[in-house]
Amino acid sequence: MTRQCLLSLQTQGPGLYEFTDRATALVKDAAVDTGLLTVFVRHTSCSLVIQENADPDVRRDLDAFFRRLVPPSNDPSMRWVVHTTEGPDDMPAHIKAALTAVSLSIPVMDGRLALGTWQGIYLFEHRDRPHRREVVLHLGA
Repeated sequence: MTRQCLLSLQTQGPGLYEFTDRATALVKDAAVDTGLLTVFVRHTSCSLVIQENADPDVRRDLDAFFRRLVPPSNDPSMRWVVHTTEGPDDMPAHIKAALTAVSLSIPVMDGRLALGTWQGIYLFEHRDRPHRREVVLHLGA
């Protein structure tokens, strides 16, 4: 059995947006005991991560680290960037997405996602302004 759904996630700028509950609901509704959930984001300037969902400081620190690692293209250290048509946050967003993941695979065991106690599934928005992002959930059993 295979199930798919397309999630629409609204972001409000850079940061991590958790959607673990929606992935969990798909698995629960499918009543699958054993399988694999593939999560795929359909964009090139955001990404996906599995990260701690207990302490919001982890998400803030991770976002701050990536901002320091890849600053906006109008930062003097980024003078080498050529792609600036869509603004100073665009090419850095593509770089951040290339450093992270656009798809994740999460096992399903005993009818539940095999995530650890403090793990959550996040869309990692790398652009400065709000976006509507699409994430495909594909459950194979």
